[in-house]
Amino acid sequence: MYYYLLFLLLLLPCLAFSAIASAKVHSTFSAFDKVANRSRMTGYDTATLLMRNRGVHDISVNRVRGRLSDHYHPAKKQVNLSESTYGSASVAAVAVAAHEIGHVMQKQSGYLPYKIRNFLVPVTNLGSRLAFPVIIVGILLDFFAATVVPIGEYLVYAGIALYGLSTLFMLVTLPVEFNASRRARKMLVEDGVLEQDEVGGAKKVLNAAALTYVASLLISFVYFLHFLIVMLSLLGRGRNR
Repeated sequence: MYYYLLFLLLLLPCLAFSAIASAKVHSTFSAFDKVANRSRMTGYDTATLLMRNRGVHDISVNRVRGRLSDHYHPAKKQVNLSESTYGSASVAAVAVAAHEIGHVMQKQSGYLPYKIRNFLVPVTNLGSRLAFPVIIVGILLDFFAATVVPIGEYLVYAGIALYGLSTLFMLVTLPVEFNASRRARKMLVEDGVLEQDEVGGAKKVLNAAALTYVASLLISFVYFLHFLIVMLSLLGRGRNR
């Protein structure tokens, strides 16, 4: 009983922080989406200029549906800008577009955290699908089978590790996103897309977006701890029968 109360006491502030971070992203983007940049460059113009100036010519810039659905797809060599970014010449739009080019440059330069995150993507996807089945089988084996080698217990540990990959992925994502934003601000000034007094607005947009990744990490970590304790508790009960 006390454990679940503690879990809620940890989770609720994280959920509240996540809601605040999400609202902050949208409100900050909306505010600076109304501020036109002096260079009059759109999100599309910015993305193509930043890549061209850095010798990147094999990546397309496309428009995708949605608002703030911008992303870089390295396998397809695509920078996909949302409808709110692609054709807009606002401070917010060029900040978001430059952030995605920041990811492009991370791949080009072999930025280690980016490489680790990309490696974890398929592993994390597989782990999230397999974690629960592996753990359930492990608990059942440990509950019913009396073997010298605790196969069921090992399966439970393996399942917990698979589940924990999502938390590890979110942890690695933080430096990747913060680094992409730093690269974005630097490129925007170097290439004349924004002037120094406009960078503050871009920084606010990118910092607000970064908060959502912090919130996701906190929630993932709390759920992982909850999952870990519950599964180990079930395993312990099975062994005591």
